[in-house]
Amino acid sequence: MSQLQAGGVGDRERFLALLKEKSYEKRQVILSSGRESDFYIDCKQTTLTAEGAVLCGRLFCGMLEKGEWPEAVGGITLGADPIVTAVSLTSALRGWPVPAFIIRKEPKKHGTAQWMEGTKNLREGMKVAIVEDVVTTGASTLRAIERAEGSGLTVSRVLCIVDRNEGGAAVIAEKGYRLEPMFLKEDVEHA
Repeated sequence: MSQLQAGGVGDRERFLALLKEKSYEKRQVILSSGRESDFYIDCKQTTLTAEGAVLCGRLFCGMLEKGEWPEAVGGITLGADPIVTAVSLTSALRGWPVPAFIIRKEPKKHGTAQWMEGTKNLREGMKVAIVEDVVTTGASTLRAIERAEGSGLTVSRVLCIVDRNEGGAAVIAEKGYRLEPMFLKEDVEHA
């Protein structure tokens, strides 16, 4: 049996190693926030691998167990898509399934013109967790919270894989939410 199949011991360290190997790049980039940075973290390069998806699901479920368990988990497409799927699948394998939902960046241009996918699994007032891959300014996270709450959901938790430590957590806190990061940028830089 492989270490991945066995689970538990070393999941955090292995996921961090994958982030460093596949997702972290030391180079000049313009972030979605418009800020310039000398490094980039593309978590999708890790969360879209089989091993990364398994570890992501396990680690986020572990984080969620340490607080109020949500009734659903969602986030803004595209970074949150593999995360919410991994968390939903892992939660089902653990015997307490939570559905996933995906928030669009703009409403669907045909059919239902909806902002969210997975709505048939949601109900008014449901307590949900919003997840992100990387938080910089917090703007994307706040958009996700606004869309979820605008759809009648109650956001009870906000989590991310990496907090870049560039003010996003404080901006999110100003709106009454606490960001729960799996890692800080320093963790990934020095892994």
